[in-house]
Amino acid sequence: MELKNKYQYTYFVYPYVIEETKYEKYILRLFKDKNCEFKIFQKEKDLDIYSYFLPQIRTELFPTFELRDDKLKIFKNQSPEKKAKIVSKHNCACFSYMLEKDIQGKVDNKEGIFFNIEKIDIICFNTGICFFIMKTILEHESNFSDLLNFNYRFRDINSDCYSLKNFENIKIQTDSFKSVSDISRLISKITGIDKNKNTLNCNISNSQFYTFGYICLERDGWNERNSFDNIENEFFKYANILPSNFASDFNKANLEHNLYILDNLKYTRTGITGMSSNIICSSIDTYNYTKLPYEYENQYLYTYILGLYQKIFLNKINLEFKDYNKLSILRQKFITFTKLFWEQEITTVDNGIIYYRALKTVLGLDDIYNEVKRKYEVIYKDLNIEKNNVYFSLIMILLVFSLIFNTINILFLIYVMSQ
Repeated sequence: MELKNKYQYTYFVYPYVIEETKYEKYILRLFKDKNCEFKIFQKEKDLDIYSYFLPQIRTELFPTFELRDDKLKIFKNQSPEKKAKIVSKHNCACFSYMLEKDIQGKVDNKEGIFFNIEKIDIICFNTGICFFIMKTILEHESNFSDLLNFNYRFRDINSDCYSLKNFENIKIQTDSFKSVSDISRLISKITGIDKNKNTLNCNISNSQFYTFGYICLERDGWNERNSFDNIENEFFKYANILPSNFASDFNKANLEHNLYILDNLKYTRTGITGMSSNIICSSIDTYNYTKLPYEYENQYLYTYILGLYQKIFLNKINLEFKDYNKLSILRQKFITFTKLFWEQEITTVDNGIIYYRALKTVLGLDDIYNEVKRKYEVIYKDLNIEKNNVYFSLIMILLVFSLIFNTINILFLIYVMSQ
């Protein structure tokens, strides 16, 4: 039986890094871009986000919650330069990129898979780590197999390997985007980065999108009579971003190393891998297509971005430890990161706690953090030993000079007294 989609969306997430010395200038460029709008979160409008995140982490991720009344009026009346100076000091800043038209595209695959680009967001941290986030939705009535093929093909359009996959060619047919390369150029325009020439970005990301997706199936595909076992292999394809014609038998033992599955709700399954977080559910439960899609693309999307930020920051600082001259600066960055984004609990919502812990496990965050901590401690210890050796050598030299000086004085006194 062909699985039918009731509602779905896929966010494609591309991380990139701005040099910290150029970060304020980059934020200013976003403020001056007529297509960019700075996102100001408000308690009344964004109550679900406000109530989901605990105060400390909310302050770091969404500092604009504090912009209210007179503060908000004053901020809005500031020049772009002044706004950029203020915002660049925030730990996190969010922008929306307004497309000039509704972007409709087509993936060339027999009859075609049509999709819309619903919105584009930009999330920046003042360490220079930023995220380009694009939401897509398949058009018209679509099958689950269409979604599998779309996600599999689309996530590579900005990667280096795309040009090698001619057999997977994607053609965009729209007034705004005439080809996939137009989307890649839009990403370069927004990020200001040539992914092929930026060494730091190449070390952190291969330009392949991270995938964050939601799919609610029509109830006929998963209900009391048709159990999850009947669609389990399709879920594995969806969670691992595999095409519909992937025919290899799945080895569940091997999957345990690559896929973390959450099944805390009866008719939902969430699959988390190193490059994706995808949830599948059945419309037999009305919550799954009313409240859940909103929660997942707000509270859980920001949780996912936080996890990716932690991973990229730790990898970035791990690379920078090669420069001993920056050790004191890196030490302060690491301490600040630990205090603001590592030691903090992010929510008291049970499902949120479970999701965040699963995300940290899959991304290997504890291992990376401990590796960075151990590396810093070893380097710092070595530097202290070297520093102590230098001090000891200086003291020995001074003692030798002191001994020579005192010996000369004694000889001189003996000579004077003998006269």
